[in-house]
Amino acid sequence: MKSRTLVIGDVHGALRALVQVMERANVTANDTLIFLGDYVDGWSDAATTVNYLIQLKTTHNCVFIKGNHDELFLNWLTKEKHNPQWLLHGGQATIDSYSALSKGAIDVHIQFFESLENYYLDTENRLFLHAGFTNEHGVEKEAFTKSFYWDRTLWEMVLAMDKNLSIDSVYYPKRLKHYAEIYIGHTVLSRINETTPQQRANVWNIDTAAALKGPLTILDVDTKEFWQSEPAYKLYLNEKGRN
Repeated sequence: MKSRTLVIGDVHGALRALVQVMERANVTANDTLIFLGDYVDGWSDAATTVNYLIQLKTTHNCVFIKGNHDELFLNWLTKEKHNPQWLLHGGQATIDSYSALSKGAIDVHIQFFESLENYYLDTENRLFLHAGFTNEHGVEKEAFTKSFYWDRTLWEMVLAMDKNLSIDSVYYPKRLKHYAEIYIGHTVLSRINETTPQQRANVWNIDTAAALKGPLTILDVDTKEFWQSEPAYKLYLNEKGRN
C-alpha cells in the first residue's frame, strides 16, 4: 500500500474522535503521521489520548508537534504551575483525567511532552507547526520560540491578504516565501464559520475545532483529501469540552 503523509489537527483529549477518524482515513503503518499539537485540555480522555499516542509511536512513523496546551500542562506536571484561565480552558478536565495514573505512568507522559518538537520541516520543504512564527527569515531565525505554539499573527495575516497578490510582489510577506506549504492548528476555524481545512496563501489550517463543537480532521498533504470524525461533542455528550 502506498505510503501517505497525513497531518492531524488539535485533538484536545478527544480520543474517541481520534480513533474514529484514524479508522475513516484507513491509517496504516505505512503512513507518516504528523500531529500538530494540543493533545490535552478539552475532553475527558486526555491521559488515555497520550497513552494512545505513546503506543502509536511504537508501530507508526509519527511526528509530534508541541502545542500551547501541552506546554501549559507540562508546567503543571513538573512545576505545579497553572493559572485560572488554563483551568477554565480545559486544564481541569486534564488534571481530572490524570488523577488515576501512577507516578511511573506520569513520568512516562512527562517524557512524551518533553520530547515534543517545535516544528517539523519535511523533504518537500513543507513546514508543520502548531501556531506560527514571526521572523521574516523563517523558523530557524525565530528568537522567541514560544511563537511556534502561541502565535496567531501568521494565520491572521494570510486571512487578511489579497487573494490575487503575486508571490513576486514586494508586498508579499517574506516569511511565507521560505516554504512550499505551511500547516498549522491552534486557531479554530469556527472563528470564520468553517468546519473543514482551509488554505490561505500557502498556509493550511487544520484545526476544525474538535475541542469545541467541530470534528477532528486528518488531511493527506499530497492529495489534500481529508477525513473527519463526528463532531467531538457528540462523542462526549455529558461533557462541555474546552470553553
